[in-house]
Formats: sequence, C-alpha cells, structure tokens
Amino acid sequence: MSRYISAYEVRELMNSSGSNYRPFLFAVDYELERGIFVEEPMNQNDILFRFGAVRNYTDSDITIDKSALKIIDTVSYATYESKFNVVMDGLIRGDSYLLNLTARTEIETSLEIREIMLSANSPFGFCAGDHFVSFSPERFVRIENGIISSFPMKGTIDASLPDAEEIIMNDYKESCEHNTIVDLIRNDLGMVSESVWVERFRYIEKIETNRNEILQVSSEIRGRLYEGNCKRLGDTIFSLLPAGSISGAPKPSTISIISEAEGEKRGFYTGICGYYDGRVLDSAVLIRYIERDESGKLFYRSGGGITVNSKCSDEYEELIEKIYLPQTRL
Repeated sequence: MSRYISAYEVRELMNSSGSNYRPFLFAVDYELERGIFVEEPMNQNDILFRFGAVRNYTDSDITIDKSALKIIDTVSYATYESKFNVVMDGLIRGDSYLLNLTARTEIETSLEIREIMLSANSPFGFCAGDHFVSFSPERFVRIENGIISSFPMKGTIDASLPDAEEIIMNDYKESCEHNTIVDLIRNDLGMVSESVWVERFRYIEKIETNRNEILQVSSEIRGRLYEGNCKRLGDTIFSLLPAGSISGAPKPSTISIISEAEGEKRGFYTGICGYYDGRVLDSAVLIRYIERDESGKLFYRSGGGITVNSKCSDEYEELIEKIYLPQTRL
C-alpha cells in the first residue's frame, strides 16, 4: 500500500478539505509520524472503513468463532513485570497518575486481515490493505454542528461473572482510572472549546467477542468549539493527540514513561482514524488491533491502564483477556 504520508501532510490536508467541505478518510499513528489520507473515500475500496452505519463495503458471510484466532506467543510474565515496574516507578515519583501500558502477542488466524474487517461486529473499523486492521469499540471524537464529543473507555469485565456490572462500577482502581481520564479529556477539549461539560458519566455497554461477552465503562464529554475550529479540522484533531485514554495523565511525562517501558514504537496501534462526510467528522481510537510485520507474522496488540493501585498479575491477565476477535455480525 502506497498511501502512507507524513502526519504533518495529513494535518494540512484535513484543514484544506475540511474548509472546503470535501469528504475524506484519515488515519495517523501514535507517534504522529505517519498517516493515511484519502479523498472521496466512498469511491475506493483499497482501505476499508466503518464508522457506525457508514461504511464502504458490504457485510461478509464469513463466520468468526473461538477457533478463528490462536495465540502463539504472549509476552512473558517476567518481561511484562519489568515493563510494569518501570511504569510503577514513574507513578510513585509522581510523573504520572495513570498510564496505558501495552504489549504485542503473536497470533495465528484462519482469516485474512481483510476478512476480519468484512465480518467483524464492531462500531468502528479500519483496514489498511494487508498491513493492519482495527475493529475498535472506542470512538475518539465526533464533531457536528460546532459540538465536539469524546467517549473515553476505561474499565472492562467479563459479563458472565455474577453481579459483573455492580463489581466494575464499584471497583476502586477502575473508578480512579476513569475519573482521571474524564478529567484529562475535559482539559483536552478545553484547548479547542469555549465551554466543556460531562454529558454522561460512567455508563455501561456490552461487547460480544468470539470468546464471551464483556462489559465496558465509558463516559461522554462535550465541548462547544471556538469559532473557526470547525473548518480547521486538522489543527483541532491534532491538538488532542495522542488520545488520552491510550496514553495517560499528565500526557507529556506519561508519554516519556511509555516509551521507556514499552521499548518499541506502537505505530498505528493506539493512533486514530476518522471519516468526514462534508458535514460531520467521526473518529475512533485504533485499538483491538492486528498487524502484519515485515516477516509476515501477525501480532495482536493490547493493554490497559496502570495506577499506583494496580497489581501486575491482574494487569497481565487483562492484557491477555483483550486478545479476541469480535463476534460475527448477525
């Protein structure tokens, strides 16, 4: 695929197209180095995308079940613990209050990357050829009629557990994480908005996977954009990156700790993608993510939020729990 350009070029093209109300599709990596930009994206199918009911493909009858994905090699507990300890040192120093630690897991699947995109049941999706696919449950921001809305996710639990909703809503560690992210997103939106408010706080949604059902906790924060920001979409979006839910707070020092702990670039994983139809911009965080490396191996990237109250064993289990394919669309 030859569509990769610099993140700076993506930003400027978003500004230009947005000011002229021209539809476009975009993606940008976590490091803000590379990106993808497609004009009139409904007229092509090299890159597949889905933002709610808007998509540029038809559904497939391919079935995704528990046998469709096999874990080959996870990050060892010892390796994860060393990364976790780097994070914990930063938290104890006060350099961060919440940090999203991630790792990659080698997998095998009977499906092609494109087939996963065509058959997966998720609110958002982005497939860049045979390079990577994201079947994300998390919207980043939506801009419509001068209002910007963000929907950070923090907190997941197996829905089959007795009293699962009560457990996750009363979990102190999860509550602390969520409160921190809501505060961070309020501050982020405040950079581009004249007023900001929390529309919904800690609401529950159910996600069906190829293994089980999980509950996720989200909030909705809104802002009224400053005059002019609606047309300079590139500047508005890039002011908010990287996404708070997949980095942490405060951002600058947290990003530095992430780099030290993870020891490798994330690439498009935990970056964002978005679609603008000439009126509304919708975007998603590139999580629930599978990539193919230069050798042809497939890797699933996952992670979770770490605070001073976190336990390494629990966070390691959560990282593995998030390795799944979304259930086939019915």
